[in-house]
This record gives sequence, C-alpha cells and structure tokens, in this order.
Amino acid sequence: MTGGGKRRPRAGERESEPEPEQCEKPRGVKKSRCGRADGPGPLRTEVEACYRLRMPEDFFHFWDFCQELDPAAPAEALVSSVGLKLVGPYDILAGKHKKAKKSTELNFNLHWRFFYDPPEFQTIIVGDSKTQYHMGYFRDMPDELPVWVGVNEAKKSCVISQVGDNIFAAVKLYLSKKLKEVTEKKKNSVFKDVDEKLTRTAEELGYSLEQKTMKMKQRDKKVVTKTFHGAGLVVPVDKNDVGYRELPETNANLKRICKAIVDAPSDEERLKAFAPIQEMITFVQFANDECDYGMGYELGMDLFCFGSHYFHKVVGQLLPLAYTLLKRNLFAEIIESHLANRSAETPDQLAA
Repeated sequence: MTGGGKRRPRAGERESEPEPEQCEKPRGVKKSRCGRADGPGPLRTEVEACYRLRMPEDFFHFWDFCQELDPAAPAEALVSSVGLKLVGPYDILAGKHKKAKKSTELNFNLHWRFFYDPPEFQTIIVGDSKTQYHMGYFRDMPDELPVWVGVNEAKKSCVISQVGDNIFAAVKLYLSKKLKEVTEKKKNSVFKDVDEKLTRTAEELGYSLEQKTMKMKQRDKKVVTKTFHGAGLVVPVDKNDVGYRELPETNANLKRICKAIVDAPSDEERLKAFAPIQEMITFVQFANDECDYGMGYELGMDLFCFGSHYFHKVVGQLLPLAYTLLKRNLFAEIIESHLANRSAETPDQLAA
C-alpha cells in the first residue's frame, strides 16, 4: 500500500445503524421528548437558519425549563444560582441578535466559538470565564443531530469531555460536582433546589441523566481515532477497510514534533523541524487518492488542537479538503472562518 500509514483493523464490519423510529406526540401531555417543546415558535426555524444546523429537542425543552425559572430572562436563569449562562443559539431565542448592529452580516458559527472548538462543537452554555468553561453540542455530521454534549475549558486545554447526550444530563453532572465542592450552607441549598427542579423536569420529559448512555457507547464504537481533543473522529469505513488509515506517528510523538516546531530558536530550525509534518502531508495525499479521507482529517484536527499559529496554514490545507471529501461542507466553511478569526478572547459576536 502506498502512503506512510496503515488502515485501522476492525473487530468486525461497521454496519450503519438504523435510524430510531419517529414517535408520535402523546395526547394530553404538555411536553414529551418524542414531541416538540412548547418552544419559541418561529424562532425555532430562525435558530436553525442562522446556524444551518438542526437543533435537538432537548435544546428547546431546556429553554422552556429556564423560562419557568425566570420568565423575564431565561438565558440568565441559572447565572446567579449556579453560574451558568445560556448563549450561542440561545441568544437567538432571547432575541439578542435583533438588537445587534449588522446582525445580518454576522457569522453565527463563530458566535461563542472558543479557541479550541472544532467545527463539530457548538457552544450553548458558558460558565467560569477565567477558564472559559463552556458546554456544547458535538456533531459528527453537520446535517445530523448532535451525538452528545461536551465540555471544554479553553484556557486549560483542547480536551472535550463527554457529559451526557442532552443538556439536562450535562447540567445535572455540573451541579453534582458543584454540590461536592460547595461548603457554604446557603449556596448548597440553592444548588440542591435547582438540581431537584432539573431532575424532576428531565424525568417528566424522559431524558436520561446518565453521563454515558448506550447511544453514546454505540457512537464510541464508530470512532476511528481519539485525536488530541479526545472526542474522537468518525468517518465512514467500508467493508474493505477503506476510509481511514493511521498516521505513522503516535499522539505522543506528534505532540513532540509540534513542540519542536513551536520552540525552534530560528526560522531555519523551525523549517527543519517541520520535515516530519511535510512527510505526513505526503502520506495524506496518497491516502486521499485511495479514499482514506480520515487520515488528513486526523492530522489536520491534531494540528488545529495543538493551537499554534505556525500550523494554521497546514490546517487550512488539510481540514477544509478533508471535510469536503467527507461531504461535510459546512464544517469546511467553519474551520476556514475560524482560522481567519482565531482568538483567545471571549467570542461573543453579539457583544456591543
């Protein structure tokens, strides 16, 4: 086989999983996971139009929950109690985008997109600004619903941790951790109150509050490589194992190569240190020719996650092409926009 990587061996054939059956909305029930949330009417369509992404039902159900907590300002309903604020697509439900200047020119897929957020990740809730703690939906495909909710602290690392398959589970886990940390009686009481209300609502709606559901475990089986962010990449692999081949370097070795490039004392030394990356790019070209698109996807994502501007040009070559070959064109657009506007600052596009 040409190229420097090898295709990942599989334990068995990867069969596409059947789509879950659509369930009917039960009569006489105000809300149901199978039915639509009471929601914000036409703004539901507007959210999806702005982001060009389908939003899951728990997104709207959680808005309803926050409206019950604070009808006047649902997005702020959890700020004073537990330190969480609804942002991103929730800003559209709150009508915040209508007050912003030149809102029609905004790229909503950069709205609350933090430094390490890959195109697959869409921020919906923010917490501690010092660590840039944020929760978001993680999608494998832009035209599909999220596979789970993840958490990243951009000031600490690129790592995205799985915290449930819906927002209720993610916030429940956050509250559980806070309840263990908080010693102040009054604060503890506030956390418990929110936790009880959230748990009751989630159970009424039929949402799992587990950190790792069966659906998430099934998705894990499709992951071909973890990458630096740890969330894993999913690419289609056919019965002949075509679709992905491994990079010729381990994650640890690749990180060492990246560090040598960033720490190089001169441009000349940096150019020399880039040699292994250039070799891998050649391997990626061979892999693309043989339809193993996952290799370029992995290398591009790892270099993006390393975070240095020295890799932006290479990432800009690898990732948009990989996304296009994988028919994930919206992700290609997002990574191009993000690389052109990548910043460590708080990414609120609607801030005055």
